[in-house]
Amino acid sequence: MKILLLAGTREARLLAQELDARADVALTVSLAGVTQTPDPLAGHLRSGGFGGAAAQEAYLRDHAIDVVVDATHPFAHRISHRSQRIAARLGVAYLQVLRPPWSPVPSDDWCSVASLADVATQTEAADVVFLGTGPGSLDTIGPLPVARVICRRIDPPEAPFPYPNGRYQVARPPLTTEDEIALFRREKVSRVVTKNAGGAGGWPKIAAARSLGLPVVMVARPDPAPGDRVESVAEALDWIGRL
Repeated sequence: MKILLLAGTREARLLAQELDARADVALTVSLAGVTQTPDPLAGHLRSGGFGGAAAQEAYLRDHAIDVVVDATHPFAHRISHRSQRIAARLGVAYLQVLRPPWSPVPSDDWCSVASLADVATQTEAADVVFLGTGPGSLDTIGPLPVARVICRRIDPPEAPFPYPNGRYQVARPPLTTEDEIALFRREKVSRVVTKNAGGAGGWPKIAAARSLGLPVVMVARPDPAPGDRVESVAEALDWIGRL
């Protein structure tokens, strides 16, 4: 069975380990190539985009892919929808592994917005905003009318921050709740902005905001791709085992 695993999440890493160990699976793991030095992954690794829908379809056809397992980030909706359409057109099995979103407790001060473009409507002029949405979100969010902006990124920047009231904070996961609390206190953060990615990796910033009583602007997820969908690695392995 030839499986193309679209990676980029912790779930993808765990799936790669499990699937690469199976004698009946030839595993190719595809990364978008956004992170300069990604952690090692099991399986045959390809990095970089496919070059559009036609090239991706040709890749699946030329490599006789039997199954596409989509374990990309919950906000990578364009590649998910495109991959599902291509798989359906080719008669290739498709599964999306989509971990559950985070949910607030009654003491949380969360404000949900439909998109990154709506973030500015939920900020105040005196805010020191921590952006946990990644540097790729800055163009869509635009210049925030606040006191300061701190944007988390994994790789060192190649260009200065695009707006005069902001700077990058470079940090590579994993980070703990204590790490995030220390950062928020040091920088006098008054508001946290994040995507509702779910999962354990990004949770410490939410836990830190909860501990410090900070308001959180939570960007809602885009609609998932149609087709088969599971929430966990165990469910994904069970689905693959039934093919």
